[in-house]
Amino acid sequence: MSDSGKPSIHADGRELLLLAMDHRDSLAKHVYGIDGEPSPAQIEQISAGKTLIFEGLLEAVARGIDPATVGVLVDERYGTSVAEKAKAAGIDLAMPIEKSGQDFFTLEYGDFTTTEWLTHVETFDPEQVKVLVRDNPEFAASDRALQMAHLAAVGQVLRESGRTFLIELLIPAPPAQLAAVDQDALRYDRDVRPALTTQVITELQHAGVEPDIWKIEGLETREAAEQVVATARQDGRASVSCIVLGRDAPADRLDHWLSVAAGVDGFRGFAIGRSIWEAPLTAHLAGLIGPHELVDRVATTFTHFADLYAASRP
Repeated sequence: MSDSGKPSIHADGRELLLLAMDHRDSLAKHVYGIDGEPSPAQIEQISAGKTLIFEGLLEAVARGIDPATVGVLVDERYGTSVAEKAKAAGIDLAMPIEKSGQDFFTLEYGDFTTTEWLTHVETFDPEQVKVLVRDNPEFAASDRALQMAHLAAVGQVLRESGRTFLIELLIPAPPAQLAAVDQDALRYDRDVRPALTTQVITELQHAGVEPDIWKIEGLETREAAEQVVATARQDGRASVSCIVLGRDAPADRLDHWLSVAAGVDGFRGFAIGRSIWEAPLTAHLAGLIGPHELVDRVATTFTHFADLYAASRP
């Protein structure tokens, strides 16, 4: 964080402020306009964009954000250079192992009968290993059970290898749940999703899924945030923590979510991506801004969220 007069959180509960750029399928399709498998030249272009975004994070550190709190969440496919630069700079590195664009957890490398995926993890040696999980009690029971079994197996391997397991939990709304709130996404977020989140976390725990960090969609009220933390830490899981994910939300929603979470013991930071870098990257690709302005905008926006989170802590 920048100079706010408040100390950083260190040790196991240290503040964790992640710039998320592990986007793959959605990035190629929606930002770069690529249908199908990217060509080598397109892969190089996407990788160059991620490098510029990372330079924005380094610029935020140069402007005063505490490097001990800062991290980057980036993929191997397009972000190998960023991962290497993060390690060299002493920046916390988190990396995903899930295949992008899938409804249920599938490994990017190898399958669940081998540990090929772990070889990729060991090559980069990230501080956190991340899996994106989409779940809802209304989803098919067989799909949910298989996903839970895969998550439990991967988590066990990570525990045995001494690695930190981070689950990014999304609770998408099936049509019936949205219909119950008259298609109002904000009402779903406020009135429905918190209880579903605690239910899903409990069911995952009962299935043997034990992440060290839950990356949680933003919560509208302090009560909801406290309930999520209490669930994440129930039954002797006192060392488990939560961070807020960005979900490509507008700045005012993110400001509110961060303000709510920062005041709740058990939340320790955020992982925000597209809300920070998508607009300047798109402008850069369109030739509207140069690379230096892209870096400046990323640094400025990341610093805003880091400072707001710090200022909102008790």
